[in-house]
Amino acid sequence: MSDHPEPIKSAAEEPPRIPVKLEEFFAALAMALICLITFANVLVRYLTDESFAFTEEFSVFLMVVLTFVGASAAFAKNAHIRMSFVVERLPPRIAHYIELAVMAAAAVLFAIIVWYGIRLLLDDWHFDTTSPGIGIPQWIYTLWLPLLSAAITLRIVGRIVRLARRKA
Repeated sequence: MSDHPEPIKSAAEEPPRIPVKLEEFFAALAMALICLITFANVLVRYLTDESFAFTEEFSVFLMVVLTFVGASAAFAKNAHIRMSFVVERLPPRIAHYIELAVMAAAAVLFAIIVWYGIRLLLDDWHFDTTSPGIGIPQWIYTLWLPLLSAAITLRIVGRIVRLARRKA
């Protein structure tokens, strides 16, 4: 028996229409690339006493992608981090409405990130900002912030729709 209770789920809960396999694939790809880059860096450093310092830029970017893709999958599967101590002790109807409110707040939060991510992307594009490590255009990295935030927002909206269909 686990110390952590399972998320509030209903037997009638619908799975997401778009399978989470998409996020799982990109998460695995990002993790594999991080491992390969890190292994190559360790190997080169061991054999030559030189470092691929610029690879840290790619690793950090891939870690951010991994985090956002994982968050998207977590929201789709209703496995996101939550503090449920109080909500689990409430009547199901009230807990249902609280979950709807929390999902709505999360959707607004990620929609705001999409908005400001687009503004940041446009700034990087307009001012020809380059990355600090290897000097490539910064917008190549920045582009993924609004895109992945939009994916998370859509997953949350899908979860809200599934919750709204389910009666408390």
